[in-house]
Amino acid sequence: MICPNCHDNELEGTKVIDTTHDARGGIRRRRECKKCKTRFSTYELPVLASPAIVKQDGTREEFDREKLKRGIALACVKLPVAMADIERLVGEIESKLQQLEKSEVTSRVVGDLVMAGLKNLHEIAYIRFALVYLGLDDLQAIRQEVDGLIES
Repeated sequence: MICPNCHDNELEGTKVIDTTHDARGGIRRRRECKKCKTRFSTYELPVLASPAIVKQDGTREEFDREKLKRGIALACVKLPVAMADIERLVGEIESKLQQLEKSEVTSRVVGDLVMAGLKNLHEIAYIRFALVYLGLDDLQAIRQEVDGLIES
């Protein structure tokens, strides 16, 4: 660990004073440089591999957390949905994808996870997303989706 103060980078240059676990599954360590006695914190987060996304046309792309967040946020525009709730939903979807332990998943799997999450988050955001995702292009199809939402 390199000291941010004196930039000492000896193998045993710092000692750990305290270790705590945070809510995101990471570890916060309080350290002290053995050379200059400066104290500082480091954060360790697990890096889990997300599967590649196979699109409908057969192309593959890397899972993009920010792209997913933008899509969900777009469905929630001008609705009383907190950004923290959107972040939580994105995290849940990413976690479920990682738990599948597959190297590739279809975009349909991701879309279905978003639909389920938005259904619980905000019904209007769910309908907005469904319009695009399910390709609802006539009033009868939209009405059927709304009626299904009302019944559940």
